[in-house]
Amino acid sequence: MKFISLIINLKLLYNFFLFLALINIFFSTGKSYAKIFAINDIEISTPFEINFNKNEIIDKGFSKAFNELIFSIVQSKDQIKLKNIPINQIKGMIETFSIKEEKFIDEIYYLGLNVSFNKKNIFDLLETKNIFPSLPVKKDFLFIPVFVDQNKNQVSMFSENKLFSNWNLNNKKYNLLNYILPTQDLDDFNLIKRNINNLETYDFKDIINKYNINDHIIMILYKDNNKLRVYNKIFFNQKNNLKNLNYSEINFDDEEEIFKFIDDLKLVYEDFWKSQNQINTSVRLSLNISIDNSNNIKINKFEKILSNTDLIYNSYIYKFDNHNNYYKVIFNGTPDKFLEVMSFHNYDFEIKNKIWVLNDKS
Repeated sequence: MKFISLIINLKLLYNFFLFLALINIFFSTGKSYAKIFAINDIEISTPFEINFNKNEIIDKGFSKAFNELIFSIVQSKDQIKLKNIPINQIKGMIETFSIKEEKFIDEIYYLGLNVSFNKKNIFDLLETKNIFPSLPVKKDFLFIPVFVDQNKNQVSMFSENKLFSNWNLNNKKYNLLNYILPTQDLDDFNLIKRNINNLETYDFKDIINKYNINDHIIMILYKDNNKLRVYNKIFFNQKNNLKNLNYSEINFDDEEEIFKFIDDLKLVYEDFWKSQNQINTSVRLSLNISIDNSNNIKINKFEKILSNTDLIYNSYIYKFDNHNNYYKVIFNGTPDKFLEVMSFHNYDFEIKNKIWVLNDKS
């Protein structure tokens, strides 16, 4: 009888661990394979007329949200490839959406939407178009615009430089870069003025060191009669990246022309930044990872990291036992890059029989 009782107790214990494992699978990993791009505060308005169709308005909101997402993760040269994606295909990539606000004012209908796109589906679409997306990483840059009139051999003060005064007035919601403009310091202006003949080699350190931002963009606009040359020195990750651009005459007394010129320059900087954060979605590293399932807090922490790591294409539990959960992780990068990303979260791994055993150093 004791032997039978022991067998029954072992079965009950095994069933208990099985129940815990099932809870982990069905509840804690519900979002691990459904990572999202969240596009919030989409605003649509339309006259309220007899043939008013709310579903059509919502569809316009979905299209607008999709375009904002594409503008933030795809370089400008590839955006044209995604211009005519059918609305039904866009809707098929939406994970969730919510109506944030709707109201009628003076016979105008206003709609506010929050839309979440399935990241895996978006990446699959981009891959079919031979487009490598970029991580939508926000970044601060110190931005120093210098205007040089070569005919007069003089530099405009910041207060006289219309690029300076208008630069941050027309920002787009999907822009990733935040530009920190220098204060209008007379000493800074005199430094630039003294170096007018060697601005492209001048390091601007006396100005840059006043700010707690190491990464910066020096934009020098040379005006010579009807020609404009823009010399850009983009300093990021301890490296200088140089870009020379040429433009025809721009009327700096025309606000519309100024804003268009600013938008064109910002597009160059946005594309540069996206190139630094590009994901090669054609590289898919398949990893089998095991984690001790005795601590639900650590499991939830690990799964949250998997869900929030942009370079992880997919992840899910493919088996379990009474000691470990086993995850299949598809990573867009090399093993070294994966270890670098995980090391940031104080994780390292020991490889045993092609299984990456997770160690938490925290």
